[in-house]
Amino acid sequence: MFLQLIISGIAYGSLYALIAIAMVLIYKTSEVPNFAQGEMAMFSTFIAYTLLVTYGHSFYVSILGSLIFALFLGMFFEFVFLRRAKDPNILSLILITLGFEMVLYGLASWKWGANQRDLPFPVSDFDVVQIGSASLSHLNIATIIITLILMLILFLFLRYTKLGIAMKATQQNPVAAKINGIRTKRILSFTWAISSCIGTVAGILLAPIATLDPNLMLDPLLKGFASAVLGGMTTLVGAAVGGYILGIIENIFGGYVSIEFKSIVAFGVIVLILCFRPSGLFAKHYVRKV
Repeated sequence: MFLQLIISGIAYGSLYALIAIAMVLIYKTSEVPNFAQGEMAMFSTFIAYTLLVTYGHSFYVSILGSLIFALFLGMFFEFVFLRRAKDPNILSLILITLGFEMVLYGLASWKWGANQRDLPFPVSDFDVVQIGSASLSHLNIATIIITLILMLILFLFLRYTKLGIAMKATQQNPVAAKINGIRTKRILSFTWAISSCIGTVAGILLAPIATLDPNLMLDPLLKGFASAVLGGMTTLVGAAVGGYILGIIENIFGGYVSIEFKSIVAFGVIVLILCFRPSGLFAKHYVRKV
């Protein structure tokens, strides 16, 4: 049973890691936790469902269309709402993300209703592979592999491409980046677009496991945020590792303590980390001395 809980925790932790990475990308650039991340992913997943089921496009065309929509949705939000904010501070920007979250939730409820839908997926959640005494579904295997590949691509992009280096420079010091000729506003807009796409991948992978409705990403967003807090809101690697740690701890708690109260693990993680190590497990902790 323990091995089964670990393996399942890694599969769910992959989804939490993707959401955490998407949130940390934004936070490192603008110091704003994007609480609209979940609804942006949910809305884009509905776009994939509409293209696939309503208009009859192939699965891969529908996914590509959804990712392109997510790309422009992230850029639209940053350009129209955040960049136009007058005398912005952290609190006002957070409120804007919360407002955009409610707008997307309302639009999705109006357009698609509250009915639960199944997103057709080429890999089944019922076909399993035995790993010792544990079993892992083909969908969970695909989730883990896709997550690892996406993380590798993101790492290589940030490390070896000019645009990725410009993103890192903007995250580290926007003023210095602007002095060196980097168009920081465009970089910020592109960062929101990339973050939106990563969140959408998590939504598309989650929809076949759960059910597609406007509440799809409410709980995973909390888990992703807890993962980012656990690993560190300023480190992408820490956020990813935090997602896997949270997925495993949550599954073990549900298996040995209580399945009904499994969701409180994320709240407990946030409280404990903020009390004892506010910067997270893998981020550098700075103490200001006066």
